This record gives sequence, C-alpha cells and structure tokens, in this order.
Amino acid sequence: MDNPLARLRSDRIDLDGKVVFITGGSRGIGAEVARLCAAKGAKVFLAGLEPELMQALCAEFGDANAASLETDVVDLEAVRAAVAAAVEKFGRIDLVLANAGIAPYGTVATIGKPTFDLAMAINVGGVWNTLNATLPHVAETRGHVLTVCSVASFTPLGGLHAYTASKAAAESLTAAFAMEVAHLGVTVGSVHPSWIDTDMVRDAESDLPTFRKLRAMLPWPLHSTTTVDKCAAAIVSGMEKRSSRVFSPASVGTVYWSRAMIQAPLAMKLARGMSRRIIPDLEREVRSLGRSLSAREAQQLEDGDSTRG
Repeated sequence: MDNPLARLRSDRIDLDGKVVFITGGSRGIGAEVARLCAAKGAKVFLAGLEPELMQALCAEFGDANAASLETDVVDLEAVRAAVAAAVEKFGRIDLVLANAGIAPYGTVATIGKPTFDLAMAINVGGVWNTLNATLPHVAETRGHVLTVCSVASFTPLGGLHAYTASKAAAESLTAAFAMEVAHLGVTVGSVHPSWIDTDMVRDAESDLPTFRKLRAMLPWPLHSTTTVDKCAAAIVSGMEKRSSRVFSPASVGTVYWSRAMIQAPLAMKLARGMSRRIIPDLEREVRSLGRSLSAREAQQLEDGDSTRG
C-alpha cells in the first residue's frame, strides 16, 4: 500500500554532491546559504555583482567545489551565461536560489520613477530571468527552486511600496511557475523572511529616524529581526525538504496564514491611521537626504543585503 509519508521522506534532497545556483551570491543571505550548502558537501555557483567578494567566498570552499561569475540579473543573456558556466563547471544544476533583490525606501511622491523601475526589474524581472535560464537544467535533475519573496509579499507597507509591490509580484510569479513545472518533477517554493539584520537595515534606521518608529509600531512578529545565519539555515532546510514555503523566523508563518485579516477593511483603516502620523515625517527625511536610490547603490544592494529578505 502506498505510504504518502514514506514517499515524502524519499523525495528529500541530500545536499552532498548537489549543485546549487545562487543569485545575489556576494553577501548577506546568498553568501551564508552558500556556506551552509558547501558545509553539507554541495557545490555552489554564485552569480552577483561583486566579483571580488564572490571570488573570496569561493576560495573558502576550494576551486573544485565553487565558482562564480559577475552577473546582472536584469540581463537575461547574462543570467543564461552564468547558468551555462555553472553547467560547464559542474555538469548540472540541482537547486536554485533566486535571491538577488533591492529594497529602496520612499513614497510614490519621493522615490523617483527610475528607482521604482529598477526595483521591479531586479525583484521581479531578475527572478523571471533566473527561472527561465535554469529551468532546462533543474528539469533534467528534477530539482528544487526557491525564490526570496519576503514577508513584504503579503504585508504592504507605506514607505516601502516599491519593495512590497515587487515582492508580491515575485510571490505570484513563483506560485504560477510551480504549477507550470509540476509535470516535469520540478518543485518550487518561496522564502518569506522578516527583517534581516544587515547593513541595509542599520543604514536605513540611521538615515531615517521615522523608519525606526515605523518598525516599532508594527505588531509582533512583523517588528522582529532575525539574523542572516538563522535565515540561511531556514532556506537550506527548505531546500532539503523541497518546501513550498519557507518562513524566517517561523512565526512569520502565522502572519502568512492570517493574511486575509491583515488586509481586511478594519486592519487597513488602522494602518492608514498610523500612516497619517508617520508618512509626512518619512517623506521629509527622504527629501532631506537629497537623493533617491542611485544605480550604484542599487548594485551594491542587489547581492542579498536588502532591507527585508
């Protein structure tokens, strides 16, 4: 008699000897996931915008176990070239982490259209490019794909509209892609971290005092911060289990399953009340900086050092 639990256990992935392709692999979440995968015997390929950092990381694992290529995920041909380099080096791709992303802060009135367009191009277009380029290879290995979508994908927040909109789109893209590749034996999941303790969060709080107030006003667990290593550990566990959802910390799962309540009329009314007090101050602080996110800053952020997952 067929045992579903036994079948589920047999479908788990042993990372030893597997090939993991990671975008945004220079720092932050991507780099830590690479370390944990390598420690379990996996071979890792890093695609990102800071080649020196990626080369230094690969040196930790040894030439036979790691490689990297400078890659802008907005450029489909560049992503395809990175995928081809990974296959040439290791012969296959078993697991994919679409991690590259940016988190610009500011309102529609202050952020600037180029910055909004860049957030969508990286956080949505970059995920699409990664899925498209790696699909033939994970189809061959019946592999697993994870995209970093953040708690922001189901908790819209004023002052981070570009990020929350792009992550919601990335989550929907991921769910639809999972349906499209199920017949190939490819499994797909989304990763939903809360605030991660990175330089970006610390810099945002330093630049914008109102940003600190905004975070403090959010209910548990939305105001909590988790470490990069704990988030990476949850992602690696999700790879091994072929998880369709990864939450970090685990309490974020309670927010996900109650998402209908978060966007209910009463909840949105309370959120608007909070925003009336906070947003004018936030806009003044953003304008006082005299800039929106530059292309150079965006490149620095793309490799996994975003405000939230």
